[in-house]
Amino acid sequence: MTVSLSLSESAPGIAEADVLVIGVNQGPDGPSAAPGADGVDEALGGTLAGALAALGATGELEELTKIPGGGKLPASVILAVGLGAPPADGAPFDAETLRRAAGTALRDLIGNKLAIRDNDEGKAVTLALPATAPAEAEAVATGALLGGYSFRRYRSVPVPDLAVTLLTSDDNAAAVKRGQVIAAAVNLTRDLVNTAPVDLPPAALAAEAERVATANGVAAQVLDEAELKAGGYGGILAVGQGSSRPPRLVRLEYTHPEAARTVVFVGKGITFDSGGLSLKPSKSMETMKCDMSGAAAVLAATVAVAELGLPVNVVGYMPLAENMPSGAAQRPSDIITIFGGKTVEVLNTDAEGRLVLADGMARSAGDRPDLLVDVATLTGAATVALGRRTAGVMGSADPLAAEVAAVMREAGEPAWAMPLPEELRKGLDSTVADLANVSADRNGGMLVAGLFLREFVPAGVAWAHLDIAGPAFNDGSAYGYTPKGGTGAAVRALVQIAAQTAAGRLPGA
Repeated sequence: MTVSLSLSESAPGIAEADVLVIGVNQGPDGPSAAPGADGVDEALGGTLAGALAALGATGELEELTKIPGGGKLPASVILAVGLGAPPADGAPFDAETLRRAAGTALRDLIGNKLAIRDNDEGKAVTLALPATAPAEAEAVATGALLGGYSFRRYRSVPVPDLAVTLLTSDDNAAAVKRGQVIAAAVNLTRDLVNTAPVDLPPAALAAEAERVATANGVAAQVLDEAELKAGGYGGILAVGQGSSRPPRLVRLEYTHPEAARTVVFVGKGITFDSGGLSLKPSKSMETMKCDMSGAAAVLAATVAVAELGLPVNVVGYMPLAENMPSGAAQRPSDIITIFGGKTVEVLNTDAEGRLVLADGMARSAGDRPDLLVDVATLTGAATVALGRRTAGVMGSADPLAAEVAAVMREAGEPAWAMPLPEELRKGLDSTVADLANVSADRNGGMLVAGLFLREFVPAGVAWAHLDIAGPAFNDGSAYGYTPKGGTGAAVRALVQIAAQTAAGRLPGA
């Protein structure tokens, strides 16, 4: 299934489509049509507000109400989506509100075969949502393309293509293009996360990363197991040694001629996590194809930065391994040597993500970054502390963690800054190595993992750690523009972090 997006300056009342999507504001006197739906009420003979009220609509955010076109409009169905209370004094609508509204509408239409007639030419939807300002147009485009996502690789029944027309000025074309680029990057990550792990071992993911990067002008280098051994990447090798499908390390590089700063992204790429010899319960393995979400996000974000032409240098590392139990697997109490020489006593083979990240983070010293960001589905403790939708952010300094979390929220990704309490560091002390990979004290597991990673940050480099264990995979019901399954978490955040690094906003940048 392909979802295409085009722009039009047509009036909503004459837009040719199967479904016309309009916005509805919530107010003290009941629901009312939001800006962008001009002419629809007139075409319906002034009955729009009455129809909405009669159908129980309130205008609450993401509320959906279907109204028959009745032959008075080209569209056979009007889909009214709630936007909540309108902004005061004519200010632009909140970007996340528009993303969620557009995403909810498209997701509903994708899943509701009665809402859109099928035909050989596919399906057509017109979006008449508030899209006057560039930021509004970008938000509607992004939300619609994210909400219209459908993973069909393993489905035997095809779905008709969907043609989406966004009613906005041609002056907003650049903003809409940015929304398309970002949505495509998020959806690429979703596709990779949703792919069955049997079809995406480290070598296959590395090959796909190389293909996508090269097609978008990003340099890519792939190290195989022999090159990893020669290079001293002990973390990646140790995690991957229990699998018959060997590990890989992908290095991506985008440079801009006007860039004055460099940001390095390192993403955890465990293509399947059984826990190794510290075996997970079987139920906990069901979603472990998502354990490479961080690496997929790094790939997609780096490519998006290149496509957007942001004036910043980006280096991305994707340490890829499959964590499996076998006679060759690493054992609890093994000692491994991370890139650069620091040794780790492995007490729990299910705390493997931090081991592959350590290799990539230590390797980044050679890139002389102004900012280092790692992103990983790292700890179940993050979901206990912050739930399934909010990422935890830690860093080399509390102000940096707070600023990165703020940048993520601006991009539409919930995030919260967390501390790195020094008293927890002693739990990682080892009697036989430089440090252990877990603490005997299970409390504060998300923070302890952050303290472990801090050991591998190059000296003098500003660093932020994003734990996306919760938001990377949605095993509940779909909501807003977020589908069930892979969500594409952190892609928009990383692109925004790159942009803000280029602008010098982030501390240490």
